[in-house]
Amino acid sequence: MKRFSLPDLGEGLTESELVSWRVAVGDHVELNQVIAEVETAKALVELPAPTAGVVTRLHVEPGTTVLVGEALVDFAPDGETAPPPSVPEADRAEVDRPSGAADREPVLVGYGPRTASGERPRRRARSAGDDTPAPAHTAPVPERSRPRATPPVRRLARDLGVDLGTLVGTGVGGRIAREEVERAATGLSGQLPERARGAGAAPAGTPEAPATAADGSVRRPITGVRRRTAEAMVNSAFTAPHVTEFLTVDVTPTMSLLDALARSPRTGDHRVNILTVLAKAVCIAVRRTPAVNASWDEAAGEIVEYGHVGLGIAAATPRGLLVPNIARAEELSLFELADAVADLVRTAREGRTAPAELRGGTITISNVGVFGVDAGTPILNPGEAAIIALGAVRRRPWEFEGQVVLRQVVTLSLSFDHRLIDGEQGSRFLVDLGTMLSDPAMVLTMV
Repeated sequence: MKRFSLPDLGEGLTESELVSWRVAVGDHVELNQVIAEVETAKALVELPAPTAGVVTRLHVEPGTTVLVGEALVDFAPDGETAPPPSVPEADRAEVDRPSGAADREPVLVGYGPRTASGERPRRRARSAGDDTPAPAHTAPVPERSRPRATPPVRRLARDLGVDLGTLVGTGVGGRIAREEVERAATGLSGQLPERARGAGAAPAGTPEAPATAADGSVRRPITGVRRRTAEAMVNSAFTAPHVTEFLTVDVTPTMSLLDALARSPRTGDHRVNILTVLAKAVCIAVRRTPAVNASWDEAAGEIVEYGHVGLGIAAATPRGLLVPNIARAEELSLFELADAVADLVRTAREGRTAPAELRGGTITISNVGVFGVDAGTPILNPGEAAIIALGAVRRRPWEFEGQVVLRQVVTLSLSFDHRLIDGEQGSRFLVDLGTMLSDPAMVLTMV
């Protein structure tokens, strides 16, 4: 048998949540066939099969958080015969557990639930009676084990104040169902608490659906990307001293250039827009102010100025905010940047961003203008020195050649880490961006 454990997905990530299985016990899989989806702190990742063979055991239920190195699935490689599953797969973890492991989470075979300290729990000391051998004609009697229930049902029981140990599950292998928890809660109070009323049952094997109360409020578990984003933003906001500067510029010449490019046969299928132009301007301006393309290495006591641009593009996705990046963006032409940005955003929204695309960012652009927002004070992506927010392009009355006329105007916001960048450097970088957007021909003076 070959056991496949959760691999190290990089970026120092120590755990992932199993979202779904793409295979079932008894299925034959090919090498590199996608067998599961896991959600890390940064992306939804597809896991390929490490071997061809037959799935003999699934160790983890969807919705479960798994540590790197913990068992996920067992295979019988091609040419070997898989043992018949005499015990339902959902119950195999209970049957296979060694004596003394009754308190361990059944879906995390070989490991107990995580503790606050991050250490693995030690085996509980056995009492003297545990050493007494069982009669030969009977099976060993295990200690009272943790009630069997899926993670969503455990959360529901905790929210409703129901002790799972008092319930007798009627599901496969004695698993406690959501309905049994709700009946117990109704029996305790005479009615189902408001926070659980109206909550639809989650599909089997998926995280619990948000609970809608009678007053219309909704409770959603803080998990996955949303939790990690919150933690990163709080850490960034209270670690790096943020400064934000604003610059409003007339981008009518750039918008005219984009119109001309849209009509040009040389453009082809490339979708060039103002975000693309700003991305190119950032790569050029970084050369003139390298301090904005840097990071603060506290451990080494050094400021690291990068020799290349890992251009992050903040992307709003159904799972939360992701910041994948374009490696060595300074080496790409305007059309290549347009394609790279479009692919990056599309992949992020489809949940297919590879972990490698979330590493190595050095500076970020956040396009808040697509939401109709004029400006903001963006928070730094952790480990980076600067982030630029691109506002909405609007037609406004503007002074032009001695007259007030309607011009296309945009506001740029630059937040930077004041430990690495002083006001003079940040201002020069922001003005360079504004100069290139207000007059694209000025690029010739900067390269």
